[in-house]
Amino acid sequence: MEFVPACLPTAVGSFPHRDAVSACALILETLPEIPIWPQLPRRSFRENMYAQYSEGFPGLVLDLEQEKVQVDRDRAEGELEPLYLAYLEEQVSAWGISSDDALGLHLFLEQKDQVSGALAVKGQVTGPVSMGLQVTDRALRPILYDEVLFDALAKHLRLKATWMEQQLRQLHDQVIIFVDEPYMSTFGSAFISLSREQVIYSLEEVFAGLSCTKGVHCCGNTDWSILLETSVDILNLDAYNYAESLSLYPQAVQDFVRRGGIIAWGIVPQEEGLIMAATVEDLQQRLEAAWDLLANKGLDREEIVQAALITPSCGLGSVSVAAATRALELTAELSAAVRARYDLD
Repeated sequence: MEFVPACLPTAVGSFPHRDAVSACALILETLPEIPIWPQLPRRSFRENMYAQYSEGFPGLVLDLEQEKVQVDRDRAEGELEPLYLAYLEEQVSAWGISSDDALGLHLFLEQKDQVSGALAVKGQVTGPVSMGLQVTDRALRPILYDEVLFDALAKHLRLKATWMEQQLRQLHDQVIIFVDEPYMSTFGSAFISLSREQVIYSLEEVFAGLSCTKGVHCCGNTDWSILLETSVDILNLDAYNYAESLSLYPQAVQDFVRRGGIIAWGIVPQEEGLIMAATVEDLQQRLEAAWDLLANKGLDREEIVQAALITPSCGLGSVSVAAATRALELTAELSAAVRARYDLD
């Protein structure tokens, strides 16, 4: 990025609003430096994070009544060619995201005047690991376990991400796109069979379609060294619950920061009760404690602070509008307090 993050605030993705206008207004008011477009899963199942990026996938069966995203394998075999042709020729126009699937995105794209003073704008796509585990065939087998379909999924998401970057660049020169991977928290568990190489390959496939700043978000505990090993520019973690786990990889974190990497600290909680009970003072203490863990492992605290963004710990689609509003207010207020504490203005 052409600016130092220095504890500026931004957000993750989903919001509880059914009205895209009010969601965008809240974001532009509270996060003017790095506003994002809002995903609105309560507006329609089409805005569910797996349905939202599924349009155009070979063999897609989108069941709005049952709220399922599945793949018909027989159909998929005959529909792979257009996907691979678009991938090889880098033709992304047919892989756009409609306003039916992302009304908040299309409204956000109309806000050129409102984001003129921003430092960057942010978008997000669902990651291949999480989508590969949640989208199944008709036999309920995740498509991640089908080598052909998983490879197609990574390329499909790459086209979606490339299209999104092109759209956001019409709004602002500085674009950030996060790949959201909540199911990376299951890596290494007995419940899934997934290799380190599969994770890195699939993420790099998506990243390769982007020329902007690339982020990855995981809202659970995982092997952070895997994500830090990719070409990602921003690592976004749930620091409210899992900051200590990041400190288990001090060398990987130090190497990441020193190559220009940014850590987005999801320090504002995502649960309704915790949001409403939180104070800026308590959250600042929790954030400072997270930084202490790394400083105690030999990392330079000033480098950590300069390379930090501040976010909620996850998307806010599951809480009330009042709680989502308060979470963004806390994010902005905490950013201001930390920037004042470290004289970052």
